[in-house]
Amino acid sequence: MKSTPITDAQQQKNWLDLVRQHVEGLRFGTVQIVVHDSRVVQVDRTERTRFEPAARNDGGAATDRD
Repeated sequence: MKSTPITDAQQQKNWLDLVRQHVEGLRFGTVQIVVHDSRVVQVDRTERTRFEPAARNDGGAATDRD
């Protein structure tokens, strides 16, 4: 079985599609593209989960206390 080499145009489309997939559905986070010698060699996705602050019953502002 002989594999066909991937052209530069195919590689560009592949990483663009991958970045698009990583961005879609990402509420909070980063998508990082790593380039080496003018070529994309890695795509990283870091997703964050954020929680809404809890409501206070005493009507005061939340503060950090030791």
